[in-house]
Amino acid sequence: MIKIGTALFEACEELERERGISKEVLISSLCDAMVAAYKKHMHVKEAANIEAILDEQTGEIGVFSTKTVVENVEDPDTQISLEDAKEIDDEVEVDDEVKIEVTPEQFGRIAAQSAKQVITQRIRDAERNNILNEFLEKKGTLTTGIIQRVENRNVIVNIGKTDAIMPQKEQIPREYYKPGNRIRVFVLNVKETNRLPQVIVSHAHAEIVKELFELEVPEIEDGIVEIKSIAREAGFRTKIAVWSNDPEVDSVGACIGPRGSRIQTIVGELKNEKIDIVRWSPDPVEYIVNAISPARVVSVDIMTDDEETKDALVVVPDDQLSLAIGREGQNVRLAHRLTGWKIDIKSVSQMEDEEASRNTNYEYEEEPVGEIEERAVDSDEIAEEIEEEMNQQELDEEDFQPEEAEEASEEE
Repeated sequence: MIKIGTALFEACEELERERGISKEVLISSLCDAMVAAYKKHMHVKEAANIEAILDEQTGEIGVFSTKTVVENVEDPDTQISLEDAKEIDDEVEVDDEVKIEVTPEQFGRIAAQSAKQVITQRIRDAERNNILNEFLEKKGTLTTGIIQRVENRNVIVNIGKTDAIMPQKEQIPREYYKPGNRIRVFVLNVKETNRLPQVIVSHAHAEIVKELFELEVPEIEDGIVEIKSIAREAGFRTKIAVWSNDPEVDSVGACIGPRGSRIQTIVGELKNEKIDIVRWSPDPVEYIVNAISPARVVSVDIMTDDEETKDALVVVPDDQLSLAIGREGQNVRLAHRLTGWKIDIKSVSQMEDEEASRNTNYEYEEEPVGEIEERAVDSDEIAEEIEEEMNQQELDEEDFQPEEAEEASEEE
């Protein structure tokens, strides 16, 4: 047996406090390292009956070989005679198993290096599994971190035991991420790698707005007010649809708070991002009208109402058209994401022009085909008559004589 002392157990307790690696995992890693060192020292690859045992009371560790007691030894590596086994344990019998210590007096440099590698790898695996399990539970939730640095447009955020990555598409446009600042992020995904797990976080996810409302509005946390849908363009505008399960509680008023105190806190947390709180409704027409706010709506026509294509035509006053569409189509785009309906917005004058163009009829007379054919036949007959007259005139000129002409003139 090798005397280790209490220093090993103190190191195990320190690692357990700092990295969350349990003491049992560290002791198991040490025993496996001793077995690996023994194999290197003895130049054997397979040793299924070899194990290391650590005595926590004495602080000693040793390598033991488990052998079966037999009458006649055929394999000395796995079997031991009854006579030799009696020297170890007087009460042993045939077919029993005995543990024989085979700890080398001194391990070589290669064996010690092999043991070190095993311990390091086991500690690293245990740390990776702890982080992976912890953040798999946090996936889909909010957490707070500290900005470390910016690398290749990616923001590195420390969220406890590991550093998370915030890609550029998950950042708020025109937001300056200063190292050292605290930031609230949403855990998007956790990827397992050969080293530490890779955690992907977002600062532009719509769930951040939902979590902030749940923190600031007690009615939402109690289940009285329910968030039905959220549509967000981070850094610019957010639309949130709410519904009250209690008729006496106003869902929109509860989210705004007394004198707007609740909504102001959330807007301040989101760096003055505009938030539209609309009332959800099971009636699609009413829901679309609320989602188009703050623009006024004249009418809503449901064009198609199937699960795949939900089309609706919204008519607004002429002075409300630009407000309903929003800057670069932002308002109608968020309303589409919020309601799930494809919304086409037109003004009253546009609808009147389309109605006028549909009512205009262009009339024309179409000549029957039969009359055209009949006229073609008549023209052929006229041409034949003209040709016959010309031939007759030529014949008359040939038969004409000068004497007859003189007699004709005298008679005239």
